[in-house]
Amino acid sequence: MGCPVKKVCNVASGSALLRHEDLIVRILDAVVAACAPLGVPVTLKTRTGWDRNSRNALRVAKLAENAGIAALTLHGRTRADLYTGEAEYDTIRAVKAEIGIPVIANGDIDSPAKARHVLDYTGADAVMIGRAAQGRPWIFREIDHYLRTGETLAPPSYGEMRELLLEHLDDHYRFYGEHTGVRTARKHIGWYVDGLPGADSFCAGMNRIDNTRDQWRAVADWFDTLSRDGAPTPAPAAEALLAA
Repeated sequence: MGCPVKKVCNVASGSALLRHEDLIVRILDAVVAACAPLGVPVTLKTRTGWDRNSRNALRVAKLAENAGIAALTLHGRTRADLYTGEAEYDTIRAVKAEIGIPVIANGDIDSPAKARHVLDYTGADAVMIGRAAQGRPWIFREIDHYLRTGETLAPPSYGEMRELLLEHLDDHYRFYGEHTGVRTARKHIGWYVDGLPGADSFCAGMNRIDNTRDQWRAVADWFDTLSRDGAPTPAPAAEALLAA
């Protein structure tokens, strides 16, 4: 019940359900009952409400707990907020204080230091990372290491970024095929290289490549050039945040 996009909400799905608590109960009861014989736990992801004047996350959380939901993920925005502004964590904190099942905090957690802050402030049992992992899959090890040790990991080398992105592209092409694969890969490539030296001109050229073989080769060659030229790697997000 977290998706805020119009095409989902227009068919009474996603965050639109937050306006129909009676339907929420019926859906949760049915899903939990169907999964119980299989021993499959059911979790729920939702938002703080339909809009800021009708936040009902606490009521929904209690309904979920009573229905047998095993854990609740809460994004700190309403449906009306979409992905704009800043996520708020007061509602997550209030929900965590009132229910007994695990609560997972979500929204704008984009660095190890932010993960630590959100966990401390809300009392949540875990955090969920969404958009911050786009083009940055190493964020999970960065957060894990920081939470366990308080230390900030060094950023990945260009060589490691290269291997991760090329492996990602191989999987992407296999899943989507040639025609769709080369086109949908462009946004992923853009996320990986965002902020790196020469990324804008590289992406402009990337958008003109129309086959997966040349696209893969262009990515490999570009990272080889960065490594050879000794371009500086970006600072870790936590370090940058703490220095701000």
